[in-house]
Amino acid sequence: MNRKKYGHEFHHKHSLGQNFIEDEALLEELAALSLVTKADCVLEIGPGFGALTRPLAARAKQVVALEIDQTLLPILRVALEPHPNARVVHGDVMKTDLAALVREAFGEDCSLRVAANLPYYITTDVLLRLLLSLPQAKSIAVMVQKEVGDKLLSRPGEDGYGPLAILCRYYADVRRAMDVPAACFTPKPKVDSSFMVMQRWADKPHRAADEALLLRLVRGAFAMRRKTLINNLIAAFPLDRAQAAQALAAAGLDAQCRAEALSIEQFCALCAQIERALPRA
Repeated sequence: MNRKKYGHEFHHKHSLGQNFIEDEALLEELAALSLVTKADCVLEIGPGFGALTRPLAARAKQVVALEIDQTLLPILRVALEPHPNARVVHGDVMKTDLAALVREAFGEDCSLRVAANLPYYITTDVLLRLLLSLPQAKSIAVMVQKEVGDKLLSRPGEDGYGPLAILCRYYADVRRAMDVPAACFTPKPKVDSSFMVMQRWADKPHRAADEALLLRLVRGAFAMRRKTLINNLIAAFPLDRAQAAQALAAAGLDAQCRAEALSIEQFCALCAQIERALPRA
């Protein structure tokens, strides 16, 4: 699909998951839902034509927009001319040193928020990267496939409950700010979307002493969904069956339980027991 925007030719790239919103009233509402204030610096991932970048820049102290598609850069420069507090950086969110980018752009003590319109096929990887790479970010406002939004809000035992829901809600209070129908995008995708807002906990309701180990545990626990948790633990860690069973029992968990039945609190308790059971280096 070829278009002209701000005097520049542009071709929508299906491979990059490019679907854009151009309804200005909707964009203003999304910017307001992003929690951005004049005290905040914003890192935007995937600005596209700059449609959301402009209302974000009107609300923020500064905005840096990270765009992977080089053909969009001249369009963005024109779109953002009225906003001297906004600039564009060419880069891939999965390869860019996000912490270094934020330090260079905003300094060490900025009040940071993140906004993102993510290709659906990399949503999980990008969200976890943002949460882990930018612990200072007060919030992440992100447009995702509605099914992904459902997963983020899922509870133990529900369809879709897994590492994404557990890890995102470990780090942040997650809510669905708005559902956005497919018809609001150009080109029109096959599915509806949800605008999700993740506010990082000032004080986590549940905390693991070793968060890197918790990440490894959660990913390992769901590696083979059809297997019991004890089998996944043996595969993910240097533990024999007796050690894995002892860790489960010490965490108050049944030896035959499965990962999808565990709450975040139970994963944190199990993480502490795994840490005790692991051989010391």
